[in-house]
Order: sequence, then structure tokens, then C-alpha cells
Amino acid sequence: MSEKAATERKRMGFFERYLTVWVALCIAAGTAIGTVWPQTAEWLSRFTYAQISIPVAVLIWLMIFPMMLQIDFASLKRVGEKKQGLIVTTVTNWVIKPFTMYAIAWFFFNVVFTRWIPVDLAREYLAGAVLLGAAPCTAMVFVWSYLADGDPPYTLVQVALNDLILLFAFAPIVMFLLGLSDVVVPYDTVALSVVLFVVVPLAAGWLTRSQLIRRRGPEWFEQRFLPAFGPATIVALLATLVIIFIFQGEIIVANPLHILLIAVPLAIQTYLIFAISYGWSWAWRLPHRIAAPAGFIGASNFFELAVAVAIALFGLSSGATLATVVGVLVEVPIMLSLVWIAKRTRTQVECRACPVAVPVADCPAGEGDPR
Repeated sequence: MSEKAATERKRMGFFERYLTVWVALCIAAGTAIGTVWPQTAEWLSRFTYAQISIPVAVLIWLMIFPMMLQIDFASLKRVGEKKQGLIVTTVTNWVIKPFTMYAIAWFFFNVVFTRWIPVDLAREYLAGAVLLGAAPCTAMVFVWSYLADGDPPYTLVQVALNDLILLFAFAPIVMFLLGLSDVVVPYDTVALSVVLFVVVPLAAGWLTRSQLIRRRGPEWFEQRFLPAFGPATIVALLATLVIIFIFQGEIIVANPLHILLIAVPLAIQTYLIFAISYGWSWAWRLPHRIAAPAGFIGASNFFELAVAVAIALFGLSSGATLATVVGVLVEVPIMLSLVWIAKRTRTQVECRACPVAVPVADCPAGEGDPR
């Protein structure tokens, strides 16, 4: 990665540190508008087609497309390298994470929080949690990996492989887990959401990326073109949240405690998945630059996709959509805490990865076996 590209990553990471603040402000603004001027929601409802809000659909595309531009599928040629790290990531993301999310969310919404959350609303919150659990991180993992000194090329391979699996695994996993919670959603509706919010933007991103790199070169694409989309992604996300909470305003005012209750299982899930993937990497003696991104990609979520699918399946005013938005609210501070943990444990992880058995105090951190 060039010095200028690295500087851009750092600037983006610094801006993303305050995403939780911006999200909270947008929630407050949307809730206030929806409560004081409820006719705003009625006006926005006019701009719908097939129960999908056209303004929100456009904003979601502005969120997802720039992230898909960052995926270099040419990196999959190196998928055979560092197999153990890819095994950790793939198994954690697709065999463990969706099911632990379901189990934890079901336990809290249907057992612990029954005093405060009605049964029907608990089912919707569980559906939102399922959508988050089945959508591992796509783009923000680059930020977390950079902040924790992860391996950029390896992170790119992880993301590319993860997105390829996402195309085929997301819909079946979501349908299976929603079926367990008695949420009936037609398969063609889920499949259409995957096509609209994953396949189409992914194909558009790949085509745009390959054509621009061929015509203008990789440096121009990385240093000039990609940075221009950074603000668009954040602005689109924040505008989407304002619209969502215009519709959610009355629900939030009536049940402000629900935001905190939804956050509890999501936070527990995030720390658990990081512990599993990072701990597994440590047990397999993977170096820090591999272990850190392996932990981050499973712990964080592709919340843009989760929000988009929740809106398409359940509507702007649904509990499922609210749950996915709470996922946005809690993810940034939690992931920054995991970055701190990864950096604080770097020496121990590197010493564990050393091919030669030496005392911890003498282990040359950074020289672990890059398996």
C-alpha cells in the first residue's frame, strides 16, 4: 500500500471513530421529526414501489457500491496462501457466527427481556439480529485491520473470499434461522434482496474497478477515485438513518429502553466471536498481522446489507429494521475496543507464533511464522 493510500486509510479510520456520535445524532433528529411532524412519514411513504422506499433504496446503493469498489477479486489467486487464517475466518463467519447470534438473541429477547419486550416485537428484533449475524463485514474490516496493523493483502483476500461465500450462503442461512423463530418470509423475497443489494452492486463495483484500473491505472484508482466515495458512503448511511427513525419515532418515544435491550445481545455476540476467532488464531500460532483481521472480519457486520434487507423484508417501521440500526450504533465503539485489545496482545500473539521456542521476554515480535 502506498504512503498516500495508507494516509487515506488513517484519515478514514479517524473519521469512523466518531460514527457512533453521528449515528446517535441522526437517531435523535429522525425521532424528533417523526414525533413532532408525523406527516413527514406519510409524505415519504408516497415514494415507494413494491413496498420499497425509493429514496432509501438509492441511499443504500450509495452505501454499498463504494464498498464493493474496494473488493479485488484478483486477490483470490492467493487464496491458497496462509490457509489456516482463511479457515479460521470462513468457519467462524459461516459455521459459528450466524448460529451463536441466533442463540444469544433468542435467549435475551424470549427469556431475559420478556418483561419489557412483547412477544411479537421480540420476534422482529430477533429477525434483525439474524440478518446481522448472517452478514459478516465487507469493507469496514479494512479500517479495523489497518488500525491494528493487520496484513493489508491478506485482509483483501479474506474480504474477497467472504463476499464470494456471501453470494450463496446469506439467503439460505437467513431463511433457516428465520424459520426457527417462526418468521415467515418467502424465499424469493430474500433472494431478490440479495440480488439487489449484493449481486448487482458487487458486479457493478467489479466492472467499474476493472475498467478504471485498466484505463487509468491502479494508483489513480486507489489514490484519487476511491477516496472521493468515502463521504458519499457516510452521508448516505446517516441520511438513511434519519429516514428510518422518522418512521420509528413513535416506537422509540414509547419504548426508549428497547435500544439498550437490543444492544445487549449484539455486544455479547461481537465480543464472543472475536474471542473465538482471535483465540483460535492464537492456538494455531498465527502471527498478529493474520490473527487480528481474522478476528475483526467475523466480529464486525456488513450492517449496510442487514439494514437494506430488513427494510425490504419487514419495512421501515419494523422492529427488525430497528435492531439492525442498533447494530450500527454499537459496532463502532465495540470494534475500537477490539482494536485496542488486539494491539495490547500483539506481543503475546507474535511470541506464540515464533517457530523457535524462546522465553516470552526474548521473543522477537514480528518474526512469527507467516503460516
